[in-house]
Amino acid sequence: MYTIYPLAVGFNETDQGIMTYQRFYGKRIILPIYVFAIKGGEKKILVDTGLEDFMAPSDLEERIGFPVMDFEEALETVGWKPDEVDIIVHTHLHNDHCENDSLCTNADIYVQQAELDFCLNPHPIDHRYYPEILEGLNIKTVKGDAKIVDGIDVLFTPGHTPGGQSVVVETSMGKAIITGLCCNSENFPSGGGVIAPGVHIDAIQAYESMIRIRESADILIPIHDLEIGRKKSIPS
Repeated sequence: MYTIYPLAVGFNETDQGIMTYQRFYGKRIILPIYVFAIKGGEKKILVDTGLEDFMAPSDLEERIGFPVMDFEEALETVGWKPDEVDIIVHTHLHNDHCENDSLCTNADIYVQQAELDFCLNPHPIDHRYYPEILEGLNIKTVKGDAKIVDGIDVLFTPGHTPGGQSVVVETSMGKAIITGLCCNSENFPSGGGVIAPGVHIDAIQAYESMIRIRESADILIPIHDLEIGRKKSIPS
């Protein structure tokens, strides 16, 4: 069984409507950008690598309740160095999820083929793809649902991007799913159902992907949710 350690390696301040399609506009929110370190097996595994550079206000930790660190400092909190990382699994290839890949010089990097194809030839509608980030790296592609290692799988969950994938991690409390699309807790209302992400390539496809995530997860990990960063580990 695995344990997931959410590490904040960047942040954005934006409008809640960026997360929730046609809902909750006008509410300003902080979006943490996470790296998820997965411990419990033979391999050192990360989900995403976050932003390379950011400037945080001096009171940010006080406002959100946990530190936001640079990538190498964040890995030190779990006892790792970048060149020790064996596997990176990318939810998608927007720049805020992959800018530190090059520091992990020995890692195999798993992405959906559809996501890589779009990254290498992006449409102007989505400006957050930078193919040069992946140059010289050991990219491994998968198509659809796939096993990465025993106890860690990916679900193909497109819509936010063409090749989004959600990461399914077997834990002592059941299947934890790190969402393959940008969302927070507001996308998964407590009464049930889902709200599609405000940013998407295909809103209907994104909605159906979120339904699949919700129905499959024992533990939901919305990829930009503040409460996730307040947990030292998942399960805690």
